[in-house]
Amino acid sequence: MDDVEKAILISFDESGAIDAALKSQAVSFCQQIKETPTVCCLCIEKLCFCRLVQVQFWCLQTLHELIRVKYALLSLQEKDFIRKSVFSMCCFEAIDDQNNNAVRILEGGPAFIKNKLAQVFVAFVYFEYPLIWSSVFVDFLPHLGKGAVVIDMFCRILNALDDELISLDFPRTSEEMGVAGRVKDAMRQQCITQIVAFWYDVVSMYWNSDPDLCSGLLDSMRRYISWIDIGLIVNDLFIPLLFQMILVDGGSDQLQGAAAGCVLAVVSKRMDHRSKLSILQSLQINRVFGLVTGDGDSELVSKVATLITGYAAEVLECYNWVNTDDAKGVSLELLNEVLPSVFYAMLNCELGTTFSIVQFLSCYVATMKNLCPLREKQLRHVHQILEVICAQIRYDPVYRDNLDMLDKIGREEEERMSEYRKDLFLLLRSVGRVAPDVTQIFIRNSLASSISSLSERNVEEVEASLSLMHALGESLSDEAIRTGSGLLHELVPNLLSTRFPCHSNRLVALVYLETITRYMKFVQENTRYVPMALAAFLDERGIHHPNFHVSRRASYLFMRAVKLLKAKLVPFIEKILQSLQDTVVRFTTMNHISNEFSGSEDGIHIFEAIGLLIGMEDLPLEKQSDYLSSMLTPLCHQVEALLINANVLNPEESPVKIANIQHIIMAINALSKGFSERLVTMSRPAIGVMFKKTLDILLQILDVFPKIEPLRNKVTSFIHRMVDTLGASVFPCLPKALGQLLAESEPKEMVGFLLLLNQLICKFNASMHHIVEEVFPAIASRIFRIVSTEELPLGDGTSSEEIRELQELQKTLYTFLHVIATHDLSSVFLSTKSRSYLDKIMHLLLHSACNHKDILVRKVCVQIFIRLIKDWCTRPYGEEKVPGFQRFIIDGFAMNCCFDSTLDKSFEFHDATTLILFGEIVLAQKVMYEKFGDDFLAHFVTKCFTSAHCPQDLASQYCQKLQM
Repeated sequence: MDDVEKAILISFDESGAIDAALKSQAVSFCQQIKETPTVCCLCIEKLCFCRLVQVQFWCLQTLHELIRVKYALLSLQEKDFIRKSVFSMCCFEAIDDQNNNAVRILEGGPAFIKNKLAQVFVAFVYFEYPLIWSSVFVDFLPHLGKGAVVIDMFCRILNALDDELISLDFPRTSEEMGVAGRVKDAMRQQCITQIVAFWYDVVSMYWNSDPDLCSGLLDSMRRYISWIDIGLIVNDLFIPLLFQMILVDGGSDQLQGAAAGCVLAVVSKRMDHRSKLSILQSLQINRVFGLVTGDGDSELVSKVATLITGYAAEVLECYNWVNTDDAKGVSLELLNEVLPSVFYAMLNCELGTTFSIVQFLSCYVATMKNLCPLREKQLRHVHQILEVICAQIRYDPVYRDNLDMLDKIGREEEERMSEYRKDLFLLLRSVGRVAPDVTQIFIRNSLASSISSLSERNVEEVEASLSLMHALGESLSDEAIRTGSGLLHELVPNLLSTRFPCHSNRLVALVYLETITRYMKFVQENTRYVPMALAAFLDERGIHHPNFHVSRRASYLFMRAVKLLKAKLVPFIEKILQSLQDTVVRFTTMNHISNEFSGSEDGIHIFEAIGLLIGMEDLPLEKQSDYLSSMLTPLCHQVEALLINANVLNPEESPVKIANIQHIIMAINALSKGFSERLVTMSRPAIGVMFKKTLDILLQILDVFPKIEPLRNKVTSFIHRMVDTLGASVFPCLPKALGQLLAESEPKEMVGFLLLLNQLICKFNASMHHIVEEVFPAIASRIFRIVSTEELPLGDGTSSEEIRELQELQKTLYTFLHVIATHDLSSVFLSTKSRSYLDKIMHLLLHSACNHKDILVRKVCVQIFIRLIKDWCTRPYGEEKVPGFQRFIIDGFAMNCCFDSTLDKSFEFHDATTLILFGEIVLAQKVMYEKFGDDFLAHFVTKCFTSAHCPQDLASQYCQKLQM
């Protein structure tokens, strides 16, 4: 063993026994050898005399790289030497006939060495066939008589040629596509007929005695059928031979599968659809139908099933493309013949990855739309399609426990199935449109079968049946559900009254609740089923289900049902509240630790449902007051107790207590959603008093926990709610509440504070003047300390959380200023305390109106200026309400925003949003002319149009338009 061989062995070592430094040195040494001028001679020599497979692989790999990368740099002698040597090796000839110790790679060499040799051979084909080495395949064919070893090598070369150059399964460059076309054209013209004849001769001679050899040969042949003359395969010799191999009893599964693959290649070959239909008809594919009933896990059954489904897809495509009645009749006959086996294969066999069950069935269902009314045979097919859908959406029992516990594996499987089911449910919708009665009967029978089972072991079947029912509901109109069309009048009551043995399973319970919610409009129309629906939500199937995830989801779905049924639930309110008492108690106990509800509001949906129920005017005032008091009093008592003891909380208790307060506020907030402003302020003010007292208690939280951001956010949210609920009666609470919220506000909290003020101003308009006047100086002071009057940076380079918060605050500020200006509150800017900020506000608005990257922000700023001009400027020559404002508008706003900014390249007139901004700018010019008269026009013409070198006549025309 010389140094080269040692270095190669060391570089390939994966045992870990070799020192890393030595291995690195060996790799470097091998790389240096690759760069030497004589490397090709060295490689050929090693391939002739060295039996070490690592050395053989390294040499072949080096030759492959040499040809692929440096072909143009090789001399003619080097190319000729490598070409002859590689060809001799592939043909099982010794390169050096004089040396008896010469190695023949094909003799006992491992498969990966032969495959690498085939790659080197194909590299020469890439560069030299047919222009330089035109006889490569013709020269090879005579050597095939040497027997199996050369035949096998030739098949490997054909496979490598397909993998490396011809197959479209891999991305190709335009150059590679061109070379592939050149090679295929040359082979069609020169040698493909002889190669096909060789395939036939070998297979017909050896398929009994050497099935492995024939299997490999058929696999090579399958790759080439797509682009050779189909007549070379579809004839009285080859097709009978292929079916003979497929149908032989006790034969090699591998050989039978390879033959089936060749027939599938014939079936799938692109050609004229009339010619394709003739070939499909001639194949008599029904001969192989019986094979799919064997062992569904065997390779043969899988290959035959793939053949049958591929055949069916091609027949269906022919049916859709042929345009004569005779051809359509033949297609339909072939389709009807193959479909039973296709459905069986879909249900029982593993199909090839290239076949899409959903795609094929969707195409067939689309075809059936043209066959209405459906014949008996098509109706049977619809039933079988539904069986396939039901089987395909079924979870694997292997994941049952994972899905029930919802661990990591369970979550991944649920997400995978959720995505996988989407297309299947779309298919179900299509089937339901084509054959609604058959679809509903199938679902009814599926549910009936699930209900009748007393075993808990059919979890997956039950879940699939319920999912079908739910998907059916998703495809029906609200009117169809409301009237109970078809079998719904039977299906929905059965569903509501059912208690499955496996109802404790999370998936079954969830899909059951989702399904009855989907059909709740039927219950709304048929009120006799209301008690059954309530029972499903309130018993152990729903809110009282042992699984927390189910119980939480049930609360949300129950709230949705209450929103829909509302007045129809009045007779049942007492019973509902009694049933929910234990759920409510969980929020009214001092020992409640809300880990379950952390980060989620699902838990409080039950309070929203209760609020919707007890907030109806259909209830007597006395009962309504009692119900509300029974909900609010314990919650408020708990808050008061926590606030009293806040100073003595130890650090470990504090987070839990704060979490308790958060969830109590959320619960009260949700509860209040059921009460309208009209009810609590006009028809039943006593209810309003109860909410007012609750608000007073919750505002105390800001005194005790002034810096706890989650609590501040929850209280702010509740104030929002009370503004809508209590109306003007919330006013007495506002000054103190706003003062507390404004103190210590961070940018993110300031956004929430401004949004609250926006809501108040929009609701109460000028009534908010005094309050806004009081808080505005503090707001302006705080904001201008943290927000620049220039535009904040935007873009990927400034995406930090802090910058994002500041950008959000600045954007909200513009909205706040806009709300003030457009609700008759612009005088707030001129108050004694606020006047010192007027200059900063005007410059911020002007800069943003001219330069802000967000066109909508620029539009808002222009609208603010329009309103301020209307409010602060009298008609021409009147007394100035705000000294200097008119000159600021004419010199700054008119020039910079209403003219210069529109000439900037960022002002894109083809953009719809920009056109809206331009409309506001034109309106601003009209308002300025209305208020400032000729003073504005003279300045506009002199400064703006003249500086832009605009012709005088155009400037005059524009000014005339403004005056119209």
